[in-house]
Amino acid sequence: MAFPNKKLIDDPNDVVTEFIEGLVETYSGLQYLDGFPLVKVVLRADVSAATYDKVAIVSGGGSGHEPAHAGFVGEGMLTAAICGDIFSSPPVDSILAGIRAVTGPKGCLLIVKNYTGDRLNFGLAAEIAKSEGYKVETVIVGDDCALPPPRGIAGRRGLAGTILVHKVAGAAAAGGLSLADVAAEAKHASEIVGTMGVALTVCSIPGQVASDRLGPGKMELGLGIHGEPGAAVADIQPVNVVVSHVLQQILSTETNYVPITRGERVVLMVNGLGATPTMELMIIAGKTVPKLQLEHGLAVDRVYTGSFMTSLDMAGFSISIMKADPVILQRLDAPTKAPYWPVAADGNHPPAKIPVPIPASRSAKTDEPRSQPLQLNEQGQILEVAIEAAANAIINLKDNLNEWDGKVGDGDCGSTMYRGAKAILEDIKNYPLNDAAETVGEIGSSIGRSMGGTSGIIYTIFFKAAHSVLKASSHSGVTSKQWAEALAVSIAAVSKYGGASAGYRTLLDALIPASLVLEEKLNSGVDPCIAFVLSSEAALAGAQSTVDMQAQAGRSTYFSGEILSTVPDPGAMAAATWYRAAALAVKAKYQS
Repeated sequence: MAFPNKKLIDDPNDVVTEFIEGLVETYSGLQYLDGFPLVKVVLRADVSAATYDKVAIVSGGGSGHEPAHAGFVGEGMLTAAICGDIFSSPPVDSILAGIRAVTGPKGCLLIVKNYTGDRLNFGLAAEIAKSEGYKVETVIVGDDCALPPPRGIAGRRGLAGTILVHKVAGAAAAGGLSLADVAAEAKHASEIVGTMGVALTVCSIPGQVASDRLGPGKMELGLGIHGEPGAAVADIQPVNVVVSHVLQQILSTETNYVPITRGERVVLMVNGLGATPTMELMIIAGKTVPKLQLEHGLAVDRVYTGSFMTSLDMAGFSISIMKADPVILQRLDAPTKAPYWPVAADGNHPPAKIPVPIPASRSAKTDEPRSQPLQLNEQGQILEVAIEAAANAIINLKDNLNEWDGKVGDGDCGSTMYRGAKAILEDIKNYPLNDAAETVGEIGSSIGRSMGGTSGIIYTIFFKAAHSVLKASSHSGVTSKQWAEALAVSIAAVSKYGGASAGYRTLLDALIPASLVLEEKLNSGVDPCIAFVLSSEAALAGAQSTVDMQAQAGRSTYFSGEILSTVPDPGAMAAATWYRAAALAVKAKYQS
């Protein structure tokens, strides 16, 4: 049994009026006529027929194409939009009410998409308005390039290219041009734009069961915007192929729908049909621009990408190509307060977008590859033995860490730490060991490149934070208190970005006690080497105490206290292990 598609609505009969109510609540520059449910007209809140001294631009049609047409009401575009029911032309009385509401002495231009109902209803409204003394001109837009000529009296359908015509006409009117001149510019714009659409799904009308004419793996080429069948159904192809086909149709010299030839300049609009993600629309735009340039020999002056004229919740897109000239570009770039016209799309489009080079690290002292000094000073020798001891201790602990992590995590703590330790041992030959700050920074780089996952980023933050503290004193040698300060700052950085603190059952439960003891012992005058060893004992005790802690960070939070009490936190044990190994190695070096 078929059911209507899910919609966030109340009564399907009220969707258009409720859309209008939400629109004007959202945008203070918009208002609507008090004529619901028959008269559904959105207009500029700052315009009244009695005082408006410019040509009014009025458009509209059936609803379901949002943001068209009401979303393009605003200074510099439409003065009013007439909304019909879903996919139904608005009634004559509604169109006439819109004309009367915004048309001053300079007259009104109606921009109408080429559908029979719209032409008839807008045409009759125009004639009645003229009989009442209003100056009214009409421009019909038929930019569809999917269907071959001849099309009989029906002609080409009006599609998303109509939005570009709205913008040209609105800017011309805002510039104070006469009705005849505004109509002439709009007519010219309508004659130099072509559009073709592609759908992956059909749309679903509120309250109705959606058609299933497009099966899995199929797409429809050359469809309109009312859910009607397209020119052809085909297997879904890569976007590169689809874009090529669409451009060939629009720019075909056989149909000659748009007067665009090689060497000329164009404007591109990539339009989503309602359910196409912005990511996919941008992919389409990225494929289209170089094809226009390289395959069709056209310069692309402007690119507009987004959902401008949709078909409810249809997945798909359309491409519109408009021939560019100085006046067209001036009108498109002119300011507008229409809420759905894309911002930041004006200005000349460069022939090619060259990526900006990645900035060099400020911490790099030279562009030459780093290498270990030929002769190590005392600090360099101590750093070397400490780093090697710490890394080897982690390598030897790999299986234990994985076993513990298998019970309270995802089982890869040892493997992750192992990769970092191996990378450090491999890279140490290039560490500038006589420069403590830069060596610590390079350890962070080795870890960042090799470890991955949460542990990788945490340790990278840890060592990069230490580097920032140590580099100020690197040239004169780092004192024990500066090492202690660097440890404290690194712990604070990990806590800040990771969100954990003492008692959360993390590596901080090893490092925080170590930092506190180290600072305490140094301040009380204890020998730095002894203070380091004593702080490593505090790190180990802190790590072992995590057996009694309830996890508040990481994957361990998904496990019960009963399970957690069987093993210490693997991350804390790893931190305590490398820290204690480094302390004992420094002690042995001093005693040798």
